[in-house]
Amino acid sequence: MNTVILMGRMTADPELKRTQTGKDVMSFSVAVDRGYGDKKQTDFINCVAWEQTARFIGQWFPKGRLIALEGALQTRSYEDKYGSKRTATEVLVRQVHFTGDKVGSSRSVDVYAGDDIAPPAATYYPPSPAPAPAPAYEQTGFADVEDDGGDLPW
Repeated sequence: MNTVILMGRMTADPELKRTQTGKDVMSFSVAVDRGYGDKKQTDFINCVAWEQTARFIGQWFPKGRLIALEGALQTRSYEDKYGSKRTATEVLVRQVHFTGDKVGSSRSVDVYAGDDIAPPAATYYPPSPAPAPAPAYEQTGFADVEDDGGDLPW
């Protein structure tokens, strides 16, 4: 099982790029705190998002915005400009969630990318409506029962 769930703040304004084959991609980092008090430390986690997820992050998550994301840890090798072999470990983002840090925001949006089963690009969950008022007594089809003064079983 390879699942990563993170919540942290965007360290920079995201920059959407396009590959030579025309796919949208975004590399970014998230500052994630661990510990508390004097022992609190911050880790900077490198992430990569593709296509719809990348566009969504670029639109809604500027520098400093709290973001929750789900994905998988991946390791890749590459050669730097000096010819040295390097390894990068990053989170391949599959889902992004608003975390509620914007005052008045009560929605949740999930974006999926790269999964075998393609759910909708974004799902909006509006606040639950107030319950409907109970129907008038006369509309329920029940009739009044006259109290005969007897004991009820309850």
